[in-house]
Amino acid sequence: MNHIKSVCVYSASSTKISEDYFQAARQLGQLLAQRQMRLVNGAGCLGLMCACADACLAEGGQVTGVIPRFMIEQGWHHTGLTELIITEDMHTRKQTMARLSDAAIALPGGCGTLEELLEIITWKQLGIYLKPVVILNINGYYDPLLQMLEKAVEEHFMRPEHQAIWHVAHTPEEALDLLEEIPMWNKEVRKFAAI
Repeated sequence: MNHIKSVCVYSASSTKISEDYFQAARQLGQLLAQRQMRLVNGAGCLGLMCACADACLAEGGQVTGVIPRFMIEQGWHHTGLTELIITEDMHTRKQTMARLSDAAIALPGGCGTLEELLEIITWKQLGIYLKPVVILNINGYYDPLLQMLEKAVEEHFMRPEHQAIWHVAHTPEEALDLLEEIPMWNKEVRKFAAI
């Protein structure tokens, strides 16, 4: 079993999305707090990012937000987090979020969330990030992406063993359970190794 102390959660900042996604974000935040796992996110003050953070904090949890300076200047940051880390750019933001986390979960989101998820998958494929990655597929949101990844394997853009880089959950509870069960990624052979 992995000992997960902090979880990076990628998620949307949109406020015009289905309530189902907000419910999942809030439940994930509550469960992180209950399991004494620190939430690491992009420190946004809107959408699923905010909902997950607020639920975690309300349950007595800890939240570290990481955000670039230009977003602070726009007033896009959450002002009530346990810790706020300001970076100089987006690249450093993503590196910091990955460095501070023991695992990553992707809630539904737009281009930014998709980019973060695909980058962390790429980092894991390259052996840069060896930790668990879970796609939280609420209402089948990620079905098209998962089909695209399967096609990449079928067409030999990725090796079959690379499909073990990510795992798919359909509820926040399932996502957190998976984090504790997924073996660490072995960067030498790009396959799982016992820890």
